[in-house]
Amino acid sequence: MATWAQEAGLDAPVPTCPGWTVHDLLAHQGRVHRWALAALSGADLATVDIDDLDGPDGDAVAWLRAGAAELLDVLRAAPDDLVAPTFLKESPAPRMFWARRQHHEATIHALDALAARDSRDPRHGRAPTPDDAWFDDATAVDGIDELLVGFWQRRTNGPRAEADPYTAVVAADSGARWLLDVGTGRVTTRRLPPDGPHPEAAAVLSGPATDLYLALWNRGGAPHDPDGLLARWSHPGRIT
Repeated sequence: MATWAQEAGLDAPVPTCPGWTVHDLLAHQGRVHRWALAALSGADLATVDIDDLDGPDGDAVAWLRAGAAELLDVLRAAPDDLVAPTFLKESPAPRMFWARRQHHEATIHALDALAARDSRDPRHGRAPTPDDAWFDDATAVDGIDELLVGFWQRRTNGPRAEADPYTAVVAADSGARWLLDVGTGRVTTRRLPPDGPHPEAAAVLSGPATDLYLALWNRGGAPHDPDGLLARWSHPGRIT
């Protein structure tokens, strides 16, 4: 992320985060690092507003790197039975929760930095694709799971049915599958066994794990979407 941000330039627009520059992207990611550090220290997240935390004063890339390094040190030193707040549905224990959450936060925003670099550099001139992924399918599957199970089941996140509720299956080529009940109030998500029967559903979104990861997080990707789910889900399900 830091390298691509430097290559893009701090004033470059970030096409995957409309209205942001690379400097805005680094400021957001760095504040999230420091917000996570506050949580790991036991702070009440209701009293810590990310936007109220100090941003970079000077070298934004160095400030980003410093926050990431401190966060890694704290996570490595934390005990497995750490007591700290979490905020997603069906989340793992706090130490693993924050390692996972920050891993996907940084991965998605690194893709944003890459998109900013490629939108400015005529040698590239394209948005990131699954071919640019430096992470494996297991990471992509875990990131899909965090979104569908953790974020989208919260009352404030996730798509809603415009009228009649419906069911949808998200299926990765790796065998991971999720059944979503999309209602007018909230989404409920159920993990499906990879070798179980295919449930009846009104719509299906499927494809390679990396394509699904990018698409569901609104960062590109081209999964098979015959029912137009992404168009319905992209705005209400968006997580920054």
